[in-house]
Amino acid sequence: MGICDGRVVIVTGAGRGLGRAHALAFAAEGARVVVNDLGVGLDGSGPSASPAQQVVDEIRRAGGEACAHGGDIATGEGAASLVAAALDTYGRLDTLVNNAGFLRDRMLVNLDEDDWDAVLRVHVKGHFLPLKHAAAHWRAASKAGRPVAARVVNTTSGAGLLGSVGQASYAAAKAAIVALTLVAAEELRRYGVQANAIAPAARTRMTEQTYASLQGVPEDVSPLVVWLGSTSSAGVSGRVFEAEAGRITVMEGWHPGPTTDKGTRWTPTEAGETALKLLSAARPPGEVYGAAGG
Repeated sequence: MGICDGRVVIVTGAGRGLGRAHALAFAAEGARVVVNDLGVGLDGSGPSASPAQQVVDEIRRAGGEACAHGGDIATGEGAASLVAAALDTYGRLDTLVNNAGFLRDRMLVNLDEDDWDAVLRVHVKGHFLPLKHAAAHWRAASKAGRPVAARVVNTTSGAGLLGSVGQASYAAAKAAIVALTLVAAEELRRYGVQANAIAPAARTRMTEQTYASLQGVPEDVSPLVVWLGSTSSAGVSGRVFEAEAGRITVMEGWHPGPTTDKGTRWTPTEAGETALKLLSAARPPGEVYGAAGG
């Protein structure tokens, strides 16, 4: 008996790397897993059904239950079919892990509009659309009087929390996912749904070039994801966790810092003088990944 025994879990981007590790870890804890993956390259090119099916085969060889889904979850049709795959195959859906993504890294002045759009599409739409369709199912179940203990685990990044040189599109997308998670946690709470995000740090094919110093592996991150996707995490929602190797950190977002209220409109000079005074009392921001001297 594992902590996800009997639960049905969708993991997107589960053919390799973090998603694969998550899918295997959920299966090891008793979950039935829908393994979604387009099988694309690092830049989103060359789709193939084989990575998802390979993970399904691996889960089945270990005695677990899994099915493959190769649809594009950044489209409404693909996301709807993903949720339908869980319901049609296993009759329920309990946990959605949004993990799919790819990179097209460029410095700002060299970043093409098409590359920007492609990265935002797969990360942001690829989180929003599966979440939308899963949430619609859970809302309907809740309104029909059926008990719901659903979980959503979204995937952000340190790049989205602090910024990362050469990764403007990726950082912007990952920051958007944090905001989406916070909204989902509040909007869906009444229906029995919890939503959290993880900022994983592990050596995968996506990070081995940009963050060669990372020591952790995907399997180090998955235990936290599995716990967040289980009923054991009851009461935890709207949170962001960083996970790397053996370290877990609760990330604390924007909070009001030093403030001054004049009670009337400032002149530009007064506003500037006041801003500098407030900044002198404020905590410095975290360093952007890849910053000069970092």
